[in-house]
Amino acid sequence: MSLEVSAKSRTLQGKGASRRLRSAGSVPGILYGGNAPAQSIELEHKALWFQLKSEAFHASILNMELDGQKQQVLLRDVQIHPWRQLIQHVDFQRVAQDQEVTMRVPLHYVNAEQAQAVKFGGAIVSHIMNEIEVACLPKYLPEFIEVDLSQITPGHSVHMSDLKLPEGVRLPGLARGDSPVASASVPRGAGEDDKKGAAAAGDKKADKKEPEKKK
Repeated sequence: MSLEVSAKSRTLQGKGASRRLRSAGSVPGILYGGNAPAQSIELEHKALWFQLKSEAFHASILNMELDGQKQQVLLRDVQIHPWRQLIQHVDFQRVAQDQEVTMRVPLHYVNAEQAQAVKFGGAIVSHIMNEIEVACLPKYLPEFIEVDLSQITPGHSVHMSDLKLPEGVRLPGLARGDSPVASASVPRGAGEDDKKGAAAAGDKKADKKEPEKKK
């Protein structure tokens, strides 16, 4: 899926110029990387605000139209006002097809309802990570990484090394350790509750005696 973003060159610099730009409904930003110098840009605030609501916009290669010319970029940083719905600044990086990019992409958890830990072990599955860092050439960049929870068992975890990665994608974080991305734990007291329930059921059954037959 191709995602588009429009921008234009920005000539005025400084905090005062940026404030005036925001007041006029635009967002100051910068475009850097590749074989070209960094360039100040501006974008229409309303359009960008709605684009940022899309998960894919944060983890995909974007087609930026800048002053009538198109180029591929990555969204690298967004600064939002602490309490107002206001984008204060945005950073984009140019993409070179022959250079590896490093990006954080979302994790999508699937098959939780089929997990052995949940169906047969009474466990609760916790998501330890919501996103993960990947490295690859731009053409291999995935929008997300899928995490299959169907085989997780009580007391165990799904680790980074367990993830099925798309072609050409690697996890730089593995060099620092095989961290868990999800775990299945049985709530304390769950076993005792099951035993108490079974015992109570047995007591009720014992209380239901057949009435004595009259002689």
